Amino acid sequence: MAREELGLDPDALGSPWSAAFSSLFAFALGAIVVVLPYLFGSGRAALIVAIVLAGLALFGVGATIGTLNGRGALRCGARQLLIGAAAALLVFGIGHLIGASAGSTP
Repeated sequence: MAREELGLDPDALGSPWSAAFSSLFAFALGAIVVVLPYLFGSGRAALIVAIVLAGLALFGVGATIGTLNGRGALRCGARQLLIGAAAALLVFGIGHLIGASAGSTP
């Protein structure tokens, strides 16, 4: 089906295990970027550093993907940053609406 509909050679595709471990590594790396400031600090300073690091990581990933695809790094980085920021604001807003709070006990 991959050969007929998509024009892909199934033998030339990567290993599913390689894709799974790559995804695991990417998600773990993305998570540690925003957790790292809290290992060395707390409060508002750690929050600001985490937000800045998350923004830099989002922009860096977008710019890298844009460069690899032959598109403008600045445009793709900004796009990734805006999408990530919108997602974060949406999740924050939903949490605020339902009354969720980090560190609170039910």
